[in-house]
Amino acid sequence: MQIYTAFAFLLSLIALGRLLAWRRLVPDSAPDALNLVVLYVCLPAAILLNAPKLHWQASLVGLVAAPWLLLLASTFIVVLCARLLRFSRGDTAVLLLEVPLGNTSFLGFALIPLLAGSEALRYAVVYDQLGSFLMLASFGLTVIAWYSGGVRPTVATILRRMLTFPPFVFLLFALLVMPAETPDWLAPMLQQIAGALLPLAALAIGMQMTLRLPREHLKPLALGLFGKLVLLPALALVLAALFGLDPAMRAAVVLESAMPPMITAAALASLAGLSPQLAAALVGYGTLLSALTLPLWRWMLAAAGLL
Repeated sequence: MQIYTAFAFLLSLIALGRLLAWRRLVPDSAPDALNLVVLYVCLPAAILLNAPKLHWQASLVGLVAAPWLLLLASTFIVVLCARLLRFSRGDTAVLLLEVPLGNTSFLGFALIPLLAGSEALRYAVVYDQLGSFLMLASFGLTVIAWYSGGVRPTVATILRRMLTFPPFVFLLFALLVMPAETPDWLAPMLQQIAGALLPLAALAIGMQMTLRLPREHLKPLALGLFGKLVLLPALALVLAALFGLDPAMRAAVVLESAMPPMITAAALASLAGLSPQLAAALVGYGTLLSALTLPLWRWMLAAAGLL
């Protein structure tokens, strides 16, 4: 899939979802229903396909550490800015989810070979599975539990939510039980189910997205887009240099960190009732703007001789 074909496909689905909602062709509960299917059916299928292929190597330490260090940095920045600018709890939660977590699977896996070559793709898979996904299943659920209720959850409550979150359960199953190569009889079924993840999630985002956000969401939107598309990739470039990663790893780290906000994280925030309009806007506008910023980051890597 060509770079702009991938973006056009995703944006077309978001636009279609917006049209369906605008014309009242779907009920108001449709986005929540689609998000539930994504989180509890499609995402587990994608995990069963990809996670068993991971093999640990000592050389991957820096690659795996990078997204977690970016998570720490983005959390500090978001919490600080949220307090200074007095963001709502819902907006703060969405930024905590969407700034560090990017669309590192669908767009990442489609674009990394085109932007950095096929060698970088296998490192992008490691970044996604041991970085983005584990952060969604642990940090993401912690944020949801912390900000969605009136009573702050205990450590036991957070652990219980994480260990009963179906995608996390399937990740453990994939790593501990599934063979490295998915059986021939099972792979086609999983591919069909996993393939529905992006269309369903993008349609749900479009159904919830509004072109005119309430005034109070504008500053969080600007901060989220700047943090996700500019600040995080810049920090990733520094970390990749400090870790001494080879060119393919460095490209994977920088470009994966520069991917637009994660659709699945937005779905999770929406289901919890945490600023669904802001979550949808970050994904929609972030995807559109990343069509410009990703080629710029690729050009910067090439200009520096890192590709």
